Amino acid sequence: MAQAASAPAVGFLYPGHSAEDDYPRLERILAEAGADVRLPLVHTDIGEDAHRVDALLEMGSAARLAAKVEEVKGQDIQAVVWACTSASFVFGWDGAHEQVRELGETAGLPASSTSFAFAHAVRDLGLERVSIAATYPEDVAELFTGFLKAAGAEVVAMRGSGIITAAEVGTWGEEEVLALARGGDHPDAQAVLLPDTALHTAAYIPALEAELGKPVLTANQVTAKEGLRLLDRKVHCPALGALFS
Repeated sequence: MAQAASAPAVGFLYPGHSAEDDYPRLERILAEAGADVRLPLVHTDIGEDAHRVDALLEMGSAARLAAKVEEVKGQDIQAVVWACTSASFVFGWDGAHEQVRELGETAGLPASSTSFAFAHAVRDLGLERVSIAATYPEDVAELFTGFLKAAGAEVVAMRGSGIITAAEVGTWGEEEVLALARGGDHPDAQAVLLPDTALHTAAYIPALEAELGKPVLTANQVTAKEGLRLLDRKVHCPALGALFS
């Protein structure tokens, strides 16, 4: 169900092309749950597609995000989210706050990023211990571990997959995503986090949670929830897992 142009909207700045079709899917799922909200998306120029610290710092630079702000504001949005995990947490806790502050100032709108979406999702579910099942190389995944610790969560296990490009991650289907989640689970973890917006997950969340028997937080899922938070919208949508239930 497409939303009317007058419906409240949060705009997403999304790096490159990989799993951007999760966002219209998320919008449809939310509409089926009764949410009157739009989730328009604009692609940013990522430079080099690489899960490598120097490339990620450039990907998430203020200039690259600012270059697309007017385009996404043209979608009549009330908030904006940088829909990228790695190119937000790579700046560290303080740097990620500065990134969001600059984005908000440039847009003149409430702003956030996927890294803070994960921090808020963990808090909203009352989680203390989580595990990370990452597509990234382990050195990059360790930076996400540090970010979550700064947010107050204990990371009891972390697994990196060594995938360098978002383009490759975007080709993964349900079986690969389920295997990733299983491989990153830990008996002490209250939830498993899959931190990559390049990973298609919107259609798989019920299967993931059924398989693991616990909440599974995925990057595009939490990013959508963060957008709703900025719009002050609460939506009950079990099709998007425990986070929306």
